Order: sequence, then structure tokens, then C-alpha cells
Amino acid sequence: MPWKVSGVVEQRQQFVSEHESGEWTMTDLCRIYGISRPTGYAVLRRYSAQGAAGLQECSRAPWRHPNQTPAEIEAAVLELRRTHMRWGPRTLKARLQRLQPSVAWPAASTMGAMLDREGLTQPRRKRRRVPPDEQPWPVSSQPNDEWAADFKGWIRTGDGERVDPLTISDRCSRYLLRCQAVEKMDTERVQAIFEAAFREYGMPRVIRSDNGAPFASRAVAGLSRLAVWWIKLGIAPRRIQPGHPEQNGRHERLHRTLAEATASPPAANRRAQQRAFDEFRREYNQERPHQALGMQTPEAVYCSSPRAYPARVPEPEYDSGLLVRRVHKHGQFFWKYHSVFLSKVLYGERIGLLPIDDRYYRIYLGRTPIARLNAQRLQVEELQDSDWQADS
Repeated sequence: MPWKVSGVVEQRQQFVSEHESGEWTMTDLCRIYGISRPTGYAVLRRYSAQGAAGLQECSRAPWRHPNQTPAEIEAAVLELRRTHMRWGPRTLKARLQRLQPSVAWPAASTMGAMLDREGLTQPRRKRRRVPPDEQPWPVSSQPNDEWAADFKGWIRTGDGERVDPLTISDRCSRYLLRCQAVEKMDTERVQAIFEAAFREYGMPRVIRSDNGAPFASRAVAGLSRLAVWWIKLGIAPRRIQPGHPEQNGRHERLHRTLAEATASPPAANRRAQQRAFDEFRREYNQERPHQALGMQTPEAVYCSSPRAYPARVPEPEYDSGLLVRRVHKHGQFFWKYHSVFLSKVLYGERIGLLPIDDRYYRIYLGRTPIARLNAQRLQVEELQDSDWQADS
């Protein structure tokens, strides 16, 4: 039987004192205190072995749970977490299973409890969910179907220099192709980085970007010199709607991970910052499992494109049904002895004009429609929805 709730320790002390006085039998004492004889003898044994400390309440929890995680397993989980503080339980488990497949690793929820217990987690603020990309763009089902490119927000190094990293990733495999700091965000430097990526990995079919320079401009169809170069290589430029970064959400999520890994503390100088970018790229591609890839690494999913970068950028070719004109220095081409302004961005390029009706001609750069010509007014106009539908 249990002791009375109030003053349990005091009652035990009184029980022991009265037993030692010799005036009471064990049976009478146990009846008076409302306990069983085995309980009374247990109190006397604990008092004899431990003194007054033996009369205190003891925990009834088992010393060891049969399903408790072994200490060496827990140590391996915590060590990997301290090495990669941005990795969650699922990522940690996938990485450990890849490193030691013969070990029975605990569930991801168990690993999460370990991290909470050791103070290795930090709750994130709740964010408003971004609506899904509703653009009628094809899904990237194969590597190199579509690449994403953007400039991550600039970083200030320890010596005060500003660093603007250009990032290029494959949308299907999440493989980070480039993470390169540039001295200036101009066409020349950005094109050189893309050319190096094309030589190493081949060319994609589509490149998605925002509407900033040097990816786009205020010229006809938003073309820039970089976009014109892509089109001549057979790559379709695809720009998100202004003010809608969620349409390039996968790449934006990559930028958040990149910032968490490399922005704080700032590197000493530009060269040190680039080393941090290179190390992040190696870890992101080769070590970090990705949940959207079935906990595989991007390197395990990505493969190079069969479309090799040519030794010479080809000139656009047009069918016999198109009228071909060349854009001159000031952005104009000649139509029936009249000068028609198109865009200075297209200086030196050959364009094709496809008749739509008696009034309009659709203007192409390679296979990409960029505008339409009003032959009566001798003006270049924006494409209409019917032009896109007819072209598709």
C-alpha cells in the first residue's frame, strides 16, 4: 500500500524511529501507517544502506529503454549536424545511410528529437506561402531542359568590396552549375561565365531569368545582347513576370540556402568569398541530399547535355517563305526602300519576315518571333496573342 501523500519523508522518518524504539511490532506499525509489511521492510533496508537519503522519493523511470538509440549512433548524428548546421533530420539520415548503409539508423523524427534535446535547432518564422507558378511553361522533366540564372543579392566582404554572385542551376536536377562572383554585372562578363558553362556541360533548351540586365532590356521583345546570343545558339530565353520571383522559386530557394551558408560571417576578401562559393557548390551538388530528388544528391541526377557548344556561333537560317533583312548600325532595316527602326540590340543580325496578311509581317530572329511589322505604317509593333498561337 502507498504512503499518505502529505509528508511522506517525515512519515518514513517517524516510522523508522518508532520501529527502533522497540515499542511496536512491524505488524502494528504497518497497520497504523497504512502500508504493507514488504513496504515497511523495504524502508528499513534503504535506511540501513543509505541513511536519511534512503527515505527520499526515487524516480520510477526505468534505467534503460529497450528501444533507446545507442550512444555511438547518436554521436554520429550530432557530429554530422554540427558539421552541416543547415541540414535537417531527413537530409542527415539520407547522408548517413549513404555513408554507412549497413547501420540501422533511427527515424528522421528520432533524429529531430536528438537535435532539439541538444539545442541544435532553431525554429523558423512562419512565412506566407507563395502561390505556385501558373505560367503555361513546360515541366523540366530531363536535365538541361531548362536552366535558371540570376544574381543573388550582393555581399560585402571584410575589406569593404562588393561581391555580386551569378548563379546558374539546372531546374530538373537542382544541380548548381555556376556560383561565380563577377566584378561587374555586364554582358561581357556574364556571357563569359555562360560560355564556360556551355563548354563544360553542353547547352540547355531554355534559360529562365528575371527582367534585369544583362538578361533583358527595354528593346523590342525585351531582348538584350545576351538573349540574342542565346537565341542564335538555339536556346530560348524565358523571362518571369516583373515582380514575381516565385516563378523562379526553385532558384530563389537555392539563393536562401546559399546566403545562410556563405554570407555570415563575411569573407576577408573577394578571393576568400569565391572559395566559400566553391565549397558551397561542392557540398550542395555532391553531399547534400535533396528531398525533391528522393533524397538523392543533384550530382546523382544530373548529366551533361548532348547539345555541345559550337566552335562558332551559327547565323540564323530561314526558310524560303521568309523575307530576310539585315539590321543596320542604328537599329533599322530597309523595307521597300524605306528605313524601319527595330532595335539597336539587333545591330548586324539577320532577321526573317513572314507574311501574315496584306498588312502584317511577323518578324523572327532565328525561330523566335520577336515583333511584327505594320507594312502600311512602316512601324514595328509588339506581338499579339494570335501571333504566339499561330507560331506554336
